Amino acid sequence: QVQLVESGGGLAQAGGSLRLSCAASGSIFSIAAMGWYRHAAGKQRELVAAIASGGSTNYADSVKGRFTISRDNARNTVYLQMNSLKPEDTAVYYCIVNAREFYYSGEYKYWGQGTQVTVSS
Repeated sequence: QVQLVESGGGLAQAGGSLRLSCAASGSIFSIAAMGWYRHAAGKQRELVAAIASGGSTNYADSVKGRFTISRDNARNTVYLQMNSLKPEDTAVYYCIVNAREFYYSGEYKYWGQGTQVTVSS
């Protein structure tokens, strides 16, 4: 099993910054893409940012230029640096990891437990 532990959420003022972390542990043979989703009340879940194993990234238009995703492959950890936060960034943020537990197993998606980010105006 692969476990994901998120940290770094909390309360920030508009214009401020927060940094989310998500560490994967357990039975891990390899990790492919890693990313962050968010789910705001009354809205659909949204892919915020993703990063491939080779380092290529993509972002939702709403966060381009403000958020930066990165990963530390040695620590099986993905980060989301969030700058210039806006009240509309308020949501529960979930990390997602595509991983294989063993060399012979398929690739599966694993989700973090979610961390609340609240941005006040």
